[in-house]
Amino acid sequence: MLRRSLLSVPALAVFAPILSQARSAVRAAIPGKVAADADREGKMRAIGLSSTRYKVLTDDTAGALFVLEQANDRKGGPPRHLHHGEDELFFVLEGDYVVEVGDTRHWLTPGDCVLGPRGIPHAWAFAGTTPGRLLISFAPAGKMEAFFAQRGKTLKPGQYGSTAQDAAVMRAFGMEMTGPGVLPEHLVRPA
Repeated sequence: MLRRSLLSVPALAVFAPILSQARSAVRAAIPGKVAADADREGKMRAIGLSSTRYKVLTDDTAGALFVLEQANDRKGGPPRHLHHGEDELFFVLEGDYVVEVGDTRHWLTPGDCVLGPRGIPHAWAFAGTTPGRLLISFAPAGKMEAFFAQRGKTLKPGQYGSTAQDAAVMRAFGMEMTGPGVLPEHLVRPA
């Protein structure tokens, strides 16, 4: 037993600096405050009908979480889809949204949230008459940050994709397009 402990001392001496650097790199990546109207990286992003701000990056949590905020002033949203590896949480900060998870339609107002579990088809759409903001979280982060970076390059501002090409892009990032987004007639607030 003494021999093993003596052998572990040189191993610790070799790996301690590496572990220390890794911990420092993680600490350096931890964001401080990200202001309400700011992006974690200070970038301006437009994805589909939304202006998008990254709040927590995939690298900030070693892949455990990715959080973004979508601001909307035009009705609509992405096509119905499912994630194979990520749960998606929708939390309304401002305005009115419709989130469909499976066969259930939820009308959400500020402070409301709903979970879109992995493997369950879902879609969301801005449905308000005043500007809206939706916080969307993915756990684990998977390839979602990379997906949004790609979509920001390929979608023209003011549109969401729903073509075969868009379906192929979704598949490349671990998702499946399963149908159209929230239908326009479902964007009318229930009585």
